[in-house]
Amino acid sequence: MVTISAKPYDFELQPGKAALLIIDMQRDFIEPGGFGAMLGNDVTQLERTIAPLKALLAAARAAGMLVMHTREGHKPDLSDLHEAKRVRGKGSTTIGDEGPMGRILIIGEPGHDIIPDLYPIAGEPVIDKPGKGAFYATELQDLVDQHGLTQLIVCGVTTEVCVHTTVREANDRGMECLVLSDCTGSYFSEFHETALRMIAAQGGIFGWVGDSPGVIAALAAPAEPEAIS
Repeated sequence: MVTISAKPYDFELQPGKAALLIIDMQRDFIEPGGFGAMLGNDVTQLERTIAPLKALLAAARAAGMLVMHTREGHKPDLSDLHEAKRVRGKGSTTIGDEGPMGRILIIGEPGHDIIPDLYPIAGEPVIDKPGKGAFYATELQDLVDQHGLTQLIVCGVTTEVCVHTTVREANDRGMECLVLSDCTGSYFSEFHETALRMIAAQGGIFGWVGDSPGVIAALAAPAEPEAIS
């Protein structure tokens, strides 16, 4: 185990049982001119996560850690889209309609894909999720079981929605989650800060909150020699 400084107390990383989970770093959410910006959101609040996430991703790959990516979106025929989600917000443009980067939140459209700076490489699972949480109606639990995971280092957007939902789901499945403050983001800074406080509140009710330099240092630390009996 490697100790990482975190709130509410240090996180004991078990590299062989941990994976990096990067949530919804998609063009339509992150890039200027995408669906998020079209809705009037300040995408620069999310852009700040890219540089630290890029460094973390490189460190995780170099250390041989499993990296998993998620994308929120739906099948082109919308068969996995609940009507309640489609109409929520009462916007004039909604999921499945033509947006700035193709059909909004539809698998295979340009806006649905992950930004180039964080693009998955061969062997990294990409989990297409129709809901906010990464466990709902996806193969994530199968991947957790297959790799014997007990810990997730959680990054991505947005902090208070898809990140928070996923952490809550993982917590209920007995997993330990370390959420990184500099690698998560929200269109609303106050939501980001409050969501992080909620995770670490009451002795870590949902998990731990740390930052990417702490994880990068831990991944670069030499492995401790096994005790000789």
